[in-house]
Amino acid sequence: MAEINHFEYGWITPAISYALSVLGSILGLIFAGRIRIAPTTGQKIWWGTLAAWALGGTAIWTMHFMAMLGFAVTGSRIRYDVPITVASALLAVIAVGIGLAIVGTGRLSAVRILAGGLFTGLGVAAMHYSGMAAMRLDGQLNYDTLRVAASIVIAVVASTVALWLGVTVRRGVAIFGSALVMGVAVNGMHFTGMSALSVHLHDQRSEISGATVSTMLLPIVLLVIFGIVGLVYALLAAPTDDDRAAMAYLDSLRDGTVNNAPVPAAVTAPDPVGLRARSSLARPGAQFPSRRDRPTR
Repeated sequence: MAEINHFEYGWITPAISYALSVLGSILGLIFAGRIRIAPTTGQKIWWGTLAAWALGGTAIWTMHFMAMLGFAVTGSRIRYDVPITVASALLAVIAVGIGLAIVGTGRLSAVRILAGGLFTGLGVAAMHYSGMAAMRLDGQLNYDTLRVAASIVIAVVASTVALWLGVTVRRGVAIFGSALVMGVAVNGMHFTGMSALSVHLHDQRSEISGATVSTMLLPIVLLVIFGIVGLVYALLAAPTDDDRAAMAYLDSLRDGTVNNAPVPAAVTAPDPVGLRARSSLARPGAQFPSRRDRPTR
């Protein structure tokens, strides 16, 4: 059995992976919280797509890949099958998206949260082990069944809690605290699954095909940077409740459909001494009434 090192570069890779999972969780929770309050179906789909990318793409898959940078097997090089790696990323995003669709539409209930968490958790576990299957090395991969089952349970529980938090948490401090907990859960699931792995090297070495870590690192880092920038921009550019109310009011003014609009004070104030009339006469071009039109005392 070959010696496995999960922290080839020390604390750097787990620290980066945890930071990415927390950042993705923060954005994902914010987006998920807007799904149920979105007024239209199009907006629900938009916020759900952003939440799925933030949670599935950043908090889960990117964390998985960054943690894999520290994975090394003594006596063998490691390569990655690019199509399977890309498929694992899409699997994570789609699984989270379907889970959000389950809990974000219709009446919220415990059954919906549990069903969404189960589906999402199984999808996340499938993402993890398909990502592991994308590895190419001079050996055979074997897994401990008990630890694999434990990692799947962690994935389901973490996904259920994440979906529940996504539709219930609203305040900034609560979102940040929830993201810290979710980061622990996501990393716990990953390293639990990794601890189930053992490698038996082949007696004869052969040429390993696939992309190296350094080859995949640059495009993935750029994808993460532009993805996070895009998510933050979408969040900042979204209209607030006050913006929507102001736009609705202006539209109603333009259409002439404003009802019960507040009347300016200048219109409703009493005018006991006729100051309003006098001021109107003081305007340029105003016609003063003739003597015969003036009221008699």
